[in-house]
Amino acid sequence: MTVTLDTRCCIVGGGPAGMMLGFLLARAGVDVVVLEKHGDFFRDFRGDTIHPSTLEVIYELGLLDAFLALPHQKVEQLTASVYGQSLTLADFTHLPVHSPCLLFMPQWDFLSFLATHGKRYPEFTVRMQTEVTDVVMRDGRIAGVTAVTPDGELEVRADLVVGADGRHTTVREHAGLATIASGAPIDVLWFRLPRTGDAVAATGGYIAPGAFLVVIDRDTYWQCGFVIPKGAFVAIQAAGLEAFRARIAQIAPSLAAATGALTTWDEVKLLTVQIDRMPVWYREGLLCIGDAAHAMSPVGGVGVNLAIQDAVATANRLAGPLRERRLTIADLAAVQRRREWPVRVTQRGQIAVQNNVVIRVLASAQARDRLPLALRLLRRFPWLRRIPARVIGMGVRPEHVATPDIHPS
Repeated sequence: MTVTLDTRCCIVGGGPAGMMLGFLLARAGVDVVVLEKHGDFFRDFRGDTIHPSTLEVIYELGLLDAFLALPHQKVEQLTASVYGQSLTLADFTHLPVHSPCLLFMPQWDFLSFLATHGKRYPEFTVRMQTEVTDVVMRDGRIAGVTAVTPDGELEVRADLVVGADGRHTTVREHAGLATIASGAPIDVLWFRLPRTGDAVAATGGYIAPGAFLVVIDRDTYWQCGFVIPKGAFVAIQAAGLEAFRARIAQIAPSLAAATGALTTWDEVKLLTVQIDRMPVWYREGLLCIGDAAHAMSPVGGVGVNLAIQDAVATANRLAGPLRERRLTIADLAAVQRRREWPVRVTQRGQIAVQNNVVIRVLASAQARDRLPLALRLLRRFPWLRRIPARVIGMGVRPEHVATPDIHPS
């Protein structure tokens, strides 16, 4: 027997875009149901970078102090070792926000935080272990979704379905919406190394001949991302785990002792990088946001920030029409118009960095005698570090909360 549920907005996917949008809509008095197929938020490859613009959104919601009470690592400057020379690449302390820094926090803590505060509102419902199987069509428009749960089949009827189910979205597929792939010449190997007392690494990266390694300080361990040419993982595995450990130690000598903790390839996860976007994010009764509408490269770690900005813009535009049941396809088009330009600019920047910086580094076996001009300028003129901080930390057209809180505490 199929259980039916009626709501104003059904959000498919309990990631950053889905949970933030659900919270904002419920806060504004819109009945919303968030469907998450997993039983919890613990997942590999979930970005854990919280950018200053996202922190500003949390401040505008009045939740910043509570959020900062959660365990996290604070980064005010991004550093890198470039062919053995230590450089500061970005300085976030000058950004015009209440928390001018990057935060690294497990995404499951971030999502649990949003879910906990969302549940203060009677309009907010999250259903875990609920996997969407199809969209419901009525009179030529999308009118809901069908899903399977541990208790059986569920049909959710809604004025609007929001696809926020990530880059492997099923909603987009069932709705018949197209996507354009831009291609990505890289993949990332994702692994952890334990903290050791003599390690002097810091959140940032290492650029060495033929290698690009990202290291994130996670207090008790280092979260590492080793960038490789697309499809190269098979050859790396064939060379053996010992050779891989030796390569990491060569790139980052301070982590050499920790590489012994890698005892099996099961501890090294392949993150397949893709960049794509939908030409049209919507059809009547449906809107896609976040990675479902535009999968981002890991360059800059901005995927979560883009998803949050999408959610804020969507709530700002749609909360009133949804609450008053006057939503039109023109409202959905307005969301895309608002967010498409920032997405395109960001993706073009990511593609430029991948093709002109990362791939060239990976293809070169020789160290450079001299740093590139841009890095020499950053070293000589510290104020220039504010520019990459602005680009990474704030992004293009940061959004601000304009929806009301109908149940202020």
